[in-house]
Amino acid sequence: MIPLRDTNQSKTYPLVNNCIIAVTVLAFIIELAHGQGIQDFIYLYGLVPARYADPRIAAYFTTGQQILPFLTFMFLHGGVLHLVGNMWFLYIFGDNVEDRLGHLRYFGFYMLCGFASGASHLIINWHSNIPTIGASGAIAGVMGAYLILYPRAKVLTLIPIFFLPYFVEIPAFFFLGIWFLFQFLSAAATAGKAGGIAWWAHIGGFIFGIIFLKLFEMVPTLGADERIHRLTRKRATPRLQMIRPVASGDGVDLYGVISVSERETLQGGRKLVSIAHDRMKRTFFVNVPPGVSEGTTLRLRGMGRRAAEGIHGDLYLKVQIKQ
Repeated sequence: MIPLRDTNQSKTYPLVNNCIIAVTVLAFIIELAHGQGIQDFIYLYGLVPARYADPRIAAYFTTGQQILPFLTFMFLHGGVLHLVGNMWFLYIFGDNVEDRLGHLRYFGFYMLCGFASGASHLIINWHSNIPTIGASGAIAGVMGAYLILYPRAKVLTLIPIFFLPYFVEIPAFFFLGIWFLFQFLSAAATAGKAGGIAWWAHIGGFIFGIIFLKLFEMVPTLGADERIHRLTRKRATPRLQMIRPVASGDGVDLYGVISVSERETLQGGRKLVSIAHDRMKRTFFVNVPPGVSEGTTLRLRGMGRRAAEGIHGDLYLKVQIKQ
């Protein structure tokens, strides 16, 4: 299952979330720049439990070098797929959590989740000499917070079936519950032994993300955060929208709702729309012309249901303006 987007629209641009993604990509580029010395680089800046468990190994590192990996390990990755997978999940779920907590509190929340996930892995794999790297634990914390904040939000998910794309909306509590169950079963299968994936870092990050969310919600919002919030308010609706149209009796025409912002009513827009009706699922682009208003109906010829005679009805999308 590949999440494409959630149906819960954030009201502000995820400034901190996007900066974290940019810094992580930059750190990966720096990592690759070390060439043949990349293993030494990862051992120095990754989180290696044995460096803290074995005094003989710890003697080779300064106090600063022992503290720094708790920060740097979450910005390093083991390959392009590792990086892209993590950043995509952060992109999908991080914006809403940042929207709820505010930019500054979200930054502290993310870093603390990363630290807690690393500590969880450290304790479970105390004598492991394998470096742990990746933002997975911190992102798991974000996903745990999302589960609490938006359990009934829908996650538009791509499920490839014989190389054909199949789009389905899955409730967030189900999607994240399956994800967490998979992490737990995978961790149990390793019997606490260190492996290629830090399952316990994922589990620890997820659980601590729920705990830290409750704590951070008690922290008052700073004045600076309020000013940043006003500057980062969104002026457009999601480009990808999932629409479930309805039919009028046995008619072949379908009726649905498409969301646009006030800015898009003036300038127009282009939306990627996924239509789901009965067993029919189609995805296509819809051009929203400038000058539309609340209640304006867009008529898409031939995009409705198919009659027995082979004639297709039309799809009517009513414009809804999101403030």
